[in-house]
Amino acid sequence: MDSSTPFAHASEAEMARILDFYAVRWSYEPETFPILWNLDGDVVESFSPDFYLPDLDLYLEMTTLRQKLVRKKNRKLRRLRELYPGINIKLFYERDFRALMLKYGKVALADGLSGTLGQVAAPYGDPAPTAAIRATDETDTPAATVSTATTSAARRRNRRLARAAAGAP
Repeated sequence: MDSSTPFAHASEAEMARILDFYAVRWSYEPETFPILWNLDGDVVESFSPDFYLPDLDLYLEMTTLRQKLVRKKNRKLRRLRELYPGINIKLFYERDFRALMLKYGKVALADGLSGTLGQVAAPYGDPAPTAAIRATDETDTPAATVSTATTSAARRRNRRLARAAAGAP
């Protein structure tokens, strides 16, 4: 659980914080699985799941970025399962990540850590390089630093989601 891990996306850094909070051991992109070879036997396509949880023997793949790429990722995952049937892997879709953020009361993070807003992530544990806010809640669950560049549409959507989670109309 290296605090200098350079995650590809802010949602991965937040997932690492959640795993750390619950003392779940993890490693980031520890293995690459070849899934396609050319006629000469050279690897032309591979798959590197984002996290491996050794105590659960489970790989996690986050797909909160550019949902139009989900089809490609699903194809790669099917191929991985065909070639490596013993691999236990969970694909974490944007809706799964959003539900997790809402569960922990991180409504403001639900948009900021999905899609392109979370694309550039500082190394795990480092403060964000731009003006940032710290999102916390009373339960002392993991928090992430997010950019203050949240759009008004995203804020409105967050308020609607918070009202829906609270059961308000």
